[in-house]
Amino acid sequence: MKCRHCNTELELEFLDLGNAPPSNAYLKYDDLRKPEITYPLRILTCTNCWLVQTEDYAKADALFSEDYAYFSSTSKGWLKHAAAYCEMITKRLGLTADSFVVELASNDGYLLKNFVANGVPCLGIEPTKSTAEAAKAIGVPVRQQFFGKAVGEEMANAGEKADLVLGNNVYAHVPDINDFTQGVAALLKPNGVVTFEFPHLMQLIAQNQFDTVYHEHFSYLSLCAVTSIFEAAGLRVFDVEELPTHGGSLRVYGCITGADHTKTNAVDKLLLAEKKIGLQTEETYKTFQAKADAVKDEFVRFLLDAKANGKSVAGYGAAAKGNTLMNYAGIRPDLMPFVCDAADAKIGQYLPASHIPILAPATLKERRPDYLVILPWNIAEEVMKQNADLAAKGTKFVTAVPSLKVI
Repeated sequence: MKCRHCNTELELEFLDLGNAPPSNAYLKYDDLRKPEITYPLRILTCTNCWLVQTEDYAKADALFSEDYAYFSSTSKGWLKHAAAYCEMITKRLGLTADSFVVELASNDGYLLKNFVANGVPCLGIEPTKSTAEAAKAIGVPVRQQFFGKAVGEEMANAGEKADLVLGNNVYAHVPDINDFTQGVAALLKPNGVVTFEFPHLMQLIAQNQFDTVYHEHFSYLSLCAVTSIFEAAGLRVFDVEELPTHGGSLRVYGCITGADHTKTNAVDKLLLAEKKIGLQTEETYKTFQAKADAVKDEFVRFLLDAKANGKSVAGYGAAAKGNTLMNYAGIRPDLMPFVCDAADAKIGQYLPASHIPILAPATLKERRPDYLVILPWNIAEEVMKQNADLAAKGTKFVTAVPSLKVI
């Protein structure tokens, strides 16, 4: 395989998590007796541009299907984050009723509804039917399609250039990252701005967040790699912020190369920090597998001990990262009989590969497990607050990443 960005032969392995189905490929009851498609989940690093990427097996249309079950509005914390972003960027860019905002992978309208409410013209581009229809139902204009260079050029030629193009947790999901970025460059007005938020590779490595690796994530991004990708498309990064979301994310600000935006000191400062921590050193990537294995082994030991001691265990959050952990660890219903999730689209289905049933959160109050494993550890505080009554009756909360923690 060659690098998706710079076409360099890929030889440096970062992580091998065996074979697994797509992490959001939830199953219905009738599917449990059918064959299940799995793909190798292997991550490679380009030693030229330092883009970390999945081995090329799964295709985007197999991962982001019409019944895609991830709805951004499920998390109240994420809704607050989106609303705060809209308020901030509106002030920073001076967005008005004469502006035009485009969100790539707009999901269920969780973010654009804020622009709609404030009278800022906007459009969502979303490939999955289930979430696009949810957005339309709340008054958010959406086009259901995958975004790329052709779409960006088509919109630009139709006079639909944007003052702001944004993408939250989509940049890592793009199979052809060069084509996608070229589409953004075509779509921007001469002085327009693009902001992308994505989990930061530096934090993935520092916090042992191997469970954020799944097929839907084609890339694991550093500022170094993003800077190279932007430059090749005629864009430049002029600012960057470090965010606490998803275990540590970046928000990069970009513009067309000749646009009138001054580069901040934050860009060079973070590029230097990435270099110092070893993101451009082969040894950093060669040693990560052992760290992931240690987390997995510790989690399995905990579940086996709980079973041996007669303790009941349940999971919370049918999240993609949880599926990565569960499938790599080989967890099945004998060790975790059920997982609860607040998303209506997931309730009544089963986790891929592990076949663990997904139940409504009310089940926790009925069964009161001794341990509740919070699989999406990035929203652990939110989940613990929502289930404080369980803790008062003896339930202990558990997270497995970056190391096992029982609260």
